[in-house]
Amino acid sequence: MEIRELFEDDFPVMKEFFRDVFTREPWCDDWSDDAQLSAYIRDIAGCFNSISFGFFENGEMVALCIGKKHHWWGGTEYFIEELCVRFDLQGRGIGRLFMAEIEREILKRGMFQIYLQTERGKPAEKFYKKVGFDEIENTVCFFKQVKK
Repeated sequence: MEIRELFEDDFPVMKEFFRDVFTREPWCDDWSDDAQLSAYIRDIAGCFNSISFGFFENGEMVALCIGKKHHWWGGTEYFIEELCVRFDLQGRGIGRLFMAEIEREILKRGMFQIYLQTERGKPAEKFYKKVGFDEIENTVCFFKQVKK
């Protein structure tokens, strides 16, 4: 397997890979609005300092990571917006291998840590703990639905 940085020419593949993974269990997100999905992928993969990676086996994408370089008071970090493994390959160690490759890549680029958010109780929470991530216990994530 090999890691490769993804660029704007890769957006269509990124978009369809993302849709295929996140419209299935356990997320079941509704990405049927193609314009909304395109805008979302462009928002996170096409912004200043975006760095996206694909993990490939025999030329076929098996995992995707969309993130960005984030400058912080303690140094530069990699902020992962989305990370996913092809649904039929999950649970086979590909995510662990991909994360190790991502760590090597960001170290080469002068980044010292990875930051991300995920939903509590979903398989991703256990995965990130398994590959060495620590929960930030003094951080709270807020959300507010604005009513008309």
